[in-house]
Amino acid sequence: SGGKAGEAALNSGLRILRRGELLGIYPEGTRSPDGRLYRGRTGVARMALEAGVPVLPVAMIGTDKAQPTGKKLPKIMRIGIRIGRPLSFARYEGMEDDRFVLRSITDEIMYELMLLSGQEYVDMYATSMKDRILRAARSKAREIQEAARPGSAAPELEAALDAQEDDEPGGRGDLRAS
Repeated sequence: SGGKAGEAALNSGLRILRRGELLGIYPEGTRSPDGRLYRGRTGVARMALEAGVPVLPVAMIGTDKAQPTGKKLPKIMRIGIRIGRPLSFARYEGMEDDRFVLRSITDEIMYELMLLSGQEYVDMYATSMKDRILRAARSKAREIQEAARPGSAAPELEAALDAQEDDEPGGRGDLRAS
């Protein structure tokens, strides 16, 4: 986590690629929170350009069912794998410092993964979506805690309860003398 750790991981990946070995990387950088395909990080593009290697897109199908988000242990089951055609980015040689080139390459890779996986594509980072989901959950939890505190019911509920008390015999609205 963090920039230094990410940089170290990319440098380790580059060493592997420069030795002529294969490297598997998940361009999203994290698990999808909802099974959709999210925007890829540009590290995969930078490594492909710097190492001068093609990218072989591979989509794993059914991992969201084998290990749903939040589950510690996976359900033992077969998952599918679809392998695409190798993608060459030799036309961008020497442009690994151009962020627009890196974004273009990454988007091309993500498009191929979308076609292979059949997933809906979301043009935002999965980490941003996870943050949004977490903020919404925290906000909802605060609302529930606030509503549960004595004397803090919603004004509409308090008004309805007051009206009910006024209508009951002996309630506040009953002005008969005893």
